Amino acid sequence: MTLRIVGIGTATPGHSILQDDAAALHAAFTTTDERQARLLRALYRRTGVRSRHSAILDVSDGPIERRQTFYPPSAGPDDGGPPTAARMERYEREAPGLALAAAEAALDRSGVQGGELTHLVTVSCTGFFSPGVDAHVIDGLGLRPEVERTHVGFMGCHGTLNGLRVAAAYARDAQVRALVCSVELCSLHFAYGWHPDRMVANALFADGAGALVGVSDEVAPDDRAGQPDSTPRRGKEWRVLASGGCLFPDADDAMSWRVGDHGFHMTLSARVPDLIRDSLGPWMCAWLAGNGLTVADVGSWAVHPGGPRILEAVREALDLPDAATEVSQEVLAGHGNMSSATILFILEEMRRRGARLPCVALAFGPGLVAEATLIG
Repeated sequence: MTLRIVGIGTATPGHSILQDDAAALHAAFTTTDERQARLLRALYRRTGVRSRHSAILDVSDGPIERRQTFYPPSAGPDDGGPPTAARMERYEREAPGLALAAAEAALDRSGVQGGELTHLVTVSCTGFFSPGVDAHVIDGLGLRPEVERTHVGFMGCHGTLNGLRVAAAYARDAQVRALVCSVELCSLHFAYGWHPDRMVANALFADGAGALVGVSDEVAPDDRAGQPDSTPRRGKEWRVLASGGCLFPDADDAMSWRVGDHGFHMTLSARVPDLIRDSLGPWMCAWLAGNGLTVADVGSWAVHPGGPRILEAVREALDLPDAATEVSQEVLAGHGNMSSATILFILEEMRRRGARLPCVALAFGPGLVAEATLIG
């Protein structure tokens, strides 16, 4: 049995900021002179991001310095900004509502009622509290108190693919109706100071939530309450057929995600694109062969946009045309990198466009690890 995807929903915070404005806002926290300010603006322009949503914004327009109050102006080179406890308090306040909005959208498109769900998988790497987002989703959607819960935490940008693996495993054994819900508030971990690795993260990451409803093949379409998902599909319904992962050798310093006193700190080495070029192709070809496919057999690619250089490295490693990552680039431009939630924005748009199957969803995370999901 496989997990049949019957609905995808996404949500973003109410306020957003253009990338040029974000560079101007962030300069007050990271630069000390005009030379650094110019370098910062150049960095932000190279990200491929046009606009981003953020839970820390109070308004979307007006004077730059008045759009948010969460981050006070830097008091000097040793200022790290709000402590982690304050950032987690904001996460606890903002994350549940955003997760609920995405989950409600996915359920509306699926034809599954909340009370019918048998399993709930939540995903996040940007915050901790307990009872967590899963408990709030259960209460907010009116799920059965017996719904089986799993949380995938702190796994980075590929976390949703790990969540799909969990849901698909459940679907092999039972008549399952599962909700996978990812919520990330990356802007709560804005880093003060002139730290090149952290400034790249400042320039790329954003906030958002995505959710997916999947049912086992034992659940016939007529068994689903409400109206079925009307998203156009090409050929047949989308199903999770396989998943795989690979820990690249000699790469544990290339990307990391650690809890600090002033937020979570990301290390993002300039080596990451080269590591992908060197290691992705052989592993992907072997993994696809194990599923009876070649790269040429894949109809579409849902690649997590860690940044434009990541997308370029994937295309070069797999000899893909630029068009293969077009949707990924569009999501990056319009939303930024929302960590694990981003892949659901990409899959939602690809389903809407009737992307060709089979589709490979691909993302990278600390390790350096590649995770893939085969959808057919």
